[in-house]
Amino acid sequence: MLAVLEQGLVVAGMADMTRPAEKLSPGQSGVLTATGLIWSRYSLVIIPKNWSLFAVNFFVGCAGGSQLFRIWNISHDHCGAGHGNRSSGSQHGRLLYHWIMQVPKSLNHQCLLALQVCWLEPQQTAGKKKPYMYTQGQAVLNRCFFPSFDTPVVKSTFSANITVPDGFTAIMSANNWDRQGQTFVFNMTQPIPSYLVALVVGDIVSADVGPRSRVWAEPCLIEAAKKEYDGVIEEFLTVGEKLFGPYVWGRYDVLFMPPSFPFGGMENPCITFVTPCLLAGDRSLADVIIHEISHSWFGNLVTNANWGEFWLNEGFTMYAQRRISTELYGYSYSCLEAATGRALLRQHMDTSGEDHPLNKLRVKIEPGVDPDDTYNETPYEKGFCFVSYLAHLVGDQGKFDAFLRAYIDSFKFQSITADEALDFYLDYFPDLKSREVDKITGLEFDRWLNTPGWPPFLPDLSPGNDLMKPAEELAVLWSANPLDMEAIARVDIAQWKTYQLIYYLDRILEKSPLPSGNIEELAKYYPKISEAANAELRLRWGQIILKNDYQLHFHKVHDFLQSQGKQKYTLPLYRAMNAGSEAACALGREIYNKTSEQLHFNVKNYVKKILDA
Repeated sequence: MLAVLEQGLVVAGMADMTRPAEKLSPGQSGVLTATGLIWSRYSLVIIPKNWSLFAVNFFVGCAGGSQLFRIWNISHDHCGAGHGNRSSGSQHGRLLYHWIMQVPKSLNHQCLLALQVCWLEPQQTAGKKKPYMYTQGQAVLNRCFFPSFDTPVVKSTFSANITVPDGFTAIMSANNWDRQGQTFVFNMTQPIPSYLVALVVGDIVSADVGPRSRVWAEPCLIEAAKKEYDGVIEEFLTVGEKLFGPYVWGRYDVLFMPPSFPFGGMENPCITFVTPCLLAGDRSLADVIIHEISHSWFGNLVTNANWGEFWLNEGFTMYAQRRISTELYGYSYSCLEAATGRALLRQHMDTSGEDHPLNKLRVKIEPGVDPDDTYNETPYEKGFCFVSYLAHLVGDQGKFDAFLRAYIDSFKFQSITADEALDFYLDYFPDLKSREVDKITGLEFDRWLNTPGWPPFLPDLSPGNDLMKPAEELAVLWSANPLDMEAIARVDIAQWKTYQLIYYLDRILEKSPLPSGNIEELAKYYPKISEAANAELRLRWGQIILKNDYQLHFHKVHDFLQSQGKQKYTLPLYRAMNAGSEAACALGREIYNKTSEQLHFNVKNYVKKILDA
């Protein structure tokens, strides 16, 4: 949902389109007429017919950050018979709601009302033929989708009937659903927090890939999705159940979103939303889904009670992801993957400064601050280090795995705080409690939670050296002048897995710019890298191209950014172009001018800020 707000004007998505929006000045109130249970081109808001006199918060994304609009005193008028019905070509039978919206005095000119019911034009989809809509609730955005206590501490079941036009399919994060003509009936019988309620409507089809899994995608992507994930998801789920206990959500389906989807994945119960960038064609990114599967236990089943302790979701999930990877691919591989994550944390803290208040595991989120504005690598990778430290204190992997199963069983379908989680840990291991391991100097649990900075404990990743050392040595060879092609030829990368190639390219990027001519030789020597379809490799190759000003491959950056809109890939490349040569800067503006309309509006705004810097 997107509306432009100018000073003195409110344009609300649910406004009755037969009447002009009321003129409001900042600091004043006014009335908008809105329809309940009605689809419009710009919004979908569901308001129960028997609700009145309640308040809903709306986030407003502005150049200076997020602001809050408060909509209050909602009442309704009955207009004709059949409340809530909409007849084609007529306005009778509507249920009208009057919204009183307080406009902040601090409202900036030309702010964007960024409500996360996302409407995509056909050109923003893979098929380019039909529009598409989806919701993105995390962290506090589903308040614009339906009235709720939009906090992770509250969990509930839900049911919904969604009627869509002919040729469209609706999907929700529910464990039971049925279709009755063009109406889809959903029922989620397990309690979940509001942010995990998700809806998508589009030209979507499905294919079975396992006994309890199917992939969903636009018709032009479905064969690639089936090929990439056939049999894979069940393998991941089986290992997850072995480690953490039963998978309680019934089905585990994966929906491949349109290319403009700005996130890597969203762990909605029963139906994970993922970027189509995972469709590499060779299953080289299939294991990325392990992270989202791990949320089935950590995050969805046991949830952080507040967004200031997001590490309870993500730190435990990173640990679970790497435990599953260890079982499937060995400890060396999971250590290599963890080393990649540690490098991302180092990069983040070098940029932000270690003492930045967001580099704590327990973050204070002030009233009016969008939790998404606090997002960074810390809850993921520092959180992983803390969970790894808890395992280190136990000293026995089997015992710690048993603790995780007990943790899940004790708190399933609940939302908890860090204090509750750590108290349970100490009670589960009374010998550790008696030794007061929570108060070890320099490693106090309180320090982990409340002090910003680099993790005071780092898990030993040396078992990954047999994969990391060859990559490091090869990067040294390619940074030499002159190149020793005989030594390079002795290193065979044909069997290297994705994370080993990522680790190698990260080392090349660190050493860039390389001596003149080296990048050109590298591109010719390793078409596996320079011509890769794997998005992680395309990102890093693009960064290397730009840092070395290798203009012969600038089209690779253009093609990659034109093919997808994931924020994780898009923003680093625009930053690299903006920090590069005049030709790189010009490339950035050229690509933006060609592709901006296919980007998610948040990503579009971020890119514009980069280019204007």
